[in-house]
Amino acid sequence: MKAIINISLKQGVLDPQGQAILNSLSNLGFNNCKNVRTGKQIILDFDSNEKGQVIKETKKMCETLLVNTVIENYDIEIVKEN
Repeated sequence: MKAIINISLKQGVLDPQGQAILNSLSNLGFNNCKNVRTGKQIILDFDSNEKGQVIKETKKMCETLLVNTVIENYDIEIVKEN
């Protein structure tokens, strides 16, 4: 089972990397974009197939280490492997 964690900056938190990307896109002639926000994705592979346990453990990992909850939001997607 996999847990996919998507992390993004909270609204109102400055995103200098996003601003740099926006400026570069504009310099390359891509002028239709108003705003760019960056984020990151973490993919965890678990041995367990118990969805509830995987969600619980992933949330604990996020709150303890993976996410700065003061300035970042996150959401978790659980994917069963075939």
